[in-house]
Amino acid sequence: MKQSLQLKVSQNLTLTPQLQQSIRLLQLSTLELQQEIQQALAENPLLELADEEAVEGERTLSLDSSNGELHEPQGDSFEAEPDPRKTSEPVSDQQAEQDNQSEEIVQRETIDSIQDNWEGDWRDNSGAGADGDEEKPGLQLAAPDSSLHQHLIDQLRMTQASERDKNLVLWLIDYLSDDGYLTVELEDLWETLQDEPDLEFEELSAALRLLQSFDPPGVGARNASECLLLQLAQRRDITCQTSLYNNCQHIIRDHLGLLAQRDFTKLKKALNVDEDTLKLCHQIIRSLEPFPGARFRRIDDDHVVPDVIVKKLSGQWHVQLNPDVMPKIRINEMYASILRSHRGQSAQLSAQLQEARWLLKNVQQRFDTILRVSQAIVERQIGYFNHGEIAMQPLVLREIADLLGLHESTVSRVTTQKYMLTPYGLVELKYFFGSHVSTDSGGQASSTAIRALIKQLISAEDAKQPISDSQIADLLGQQGIVVARRTVAKYRESLKIPPVNMRKSL
Repeated sequence: MKQSLQLKVSQNLTLTPQLQQSIRLLQLSTLELQQEIQQALAENPLLELADEEAVEGERTLSLDSSNGELHEPQGDSFEAEPDPRKTSEPVSDQQAEQDNQSEEIVQRETIDSIQDNWEGDWRDNSGAGADGDEEKPGLQLAAPDSSLHQHLIDQLRMTQASERDKNLVLWLIDYLSDDGYLTVELEDLWETLQDEPDLEFEELSAALRLLQSFDPPGVGARNASECLLLQLAQRRDITCQTSLYNNCQHIIRDHLGLLAQRDFTKLKKALNVDEDTLKLCHQIIRSLEPFPGARFRRIDDDHVVPDVIVKKLSGQWHVQLNPDVMPKIRINEMYASILRSHRGQSAQLSAQLQEARWLLKNVQQRFDTILRVSQAIVERQIGYFNHGEIAMQPLVLREIADLLGLHESTVSRVTTQKYMLTPYGLVELKYFFGSHVSTDSGGQASSTAIRALIKQLISAEDAKQPISDSQIADLLGQQGIVVARRTVAKYRESLKIPPVNMRKSL
């Protein structure tokens, strides 16, 4: 075989370390970005956290809370200069109608407060909210002061029971689930305690009865029926009405399955009662708590922090970065001064200085891109912010990418695990994108808007005669939205709305 040398010219796309870092930072969530910043601070002595009272002239990447400006480090001057691109522009209804062709007005507003959350159930009206400029106070859940086990132990200490009985109750408490149920059979527990001298089964049963007398009502039950019966027995307003109390007991003990299925016809026959009595029993049983230990569950401290905030001010929608998620980092001035006076003498510090500059620039670019994409989303979904999810428009990633001159994968990274605080709650940016359904007029309807319509139709239904999935499909068809019954069922299940037989009430 003859050997030869050949010269070949080709073009290859190579990602520089700076570009690789930029892509990686863009797809990180807020928590992951904070961890990345902390790791960079630990590894690079040229980086440091900026103090609250940073001296003017130092190179700092932070968000000025007074006007929402993102300070951009430039060159080697280490001065923080405002970038006029970092403040969003208000979006008006007229701009949306003119396809965003009119002149944009740049305004900077102060971020007064961040609402923790908005909560509502599936029967709330999806079109309520965002007409006024004032924000509604958010709902907050207080964490329980103690665990269920500690709460029970504290009550046990206040009793006059013997030490032997207290030890048995403590043994039972260890076998309680977080919901307050006894997770093992009493007979099995008794067998494990056979080493105890002269321990009778009745002693263990008495210890269980003592435990079941504690707060919360229903604790120590072995099944749902026993839990509800224990609570019912402590309702003096019910126990004094013998007939009503007996009917409730009968339902819980023997017909809880029929009640769960809302088969009221069979229940009336089984109890031989009229509709009014059954309705009253139903209301009483629904007022009981099937999970007595629920209020003692620890609330997870992990919570989602919005990356951008949308507020309506003076009739226009404004998008601003959340200053709480902005990392306040800067170049260490002492090391920078040493490098300026000894150029070329420390290759390692010079490399770390370059890495620090890259990090500052890429973090700034990350928030710049998030703000641009969020602004574009608000412009395209102006109906949502004015009227709620029922006015959501079909939107795909490519539309935003073409509008901003970005790649579709870049928009996908920006909208993943990035959150926007709106008057309707905290939502992921991905929420504004979704599939669509064709209409009779040749247009398109967003799947989110269809879900909102389904939710609205069900919230307005007659509880005695709820509408079925087929009827919902027919009602949507009357509005020009053609969807199959199975599609309605899929959307309803995604909204966690029970089927028609489970929504029926007396």
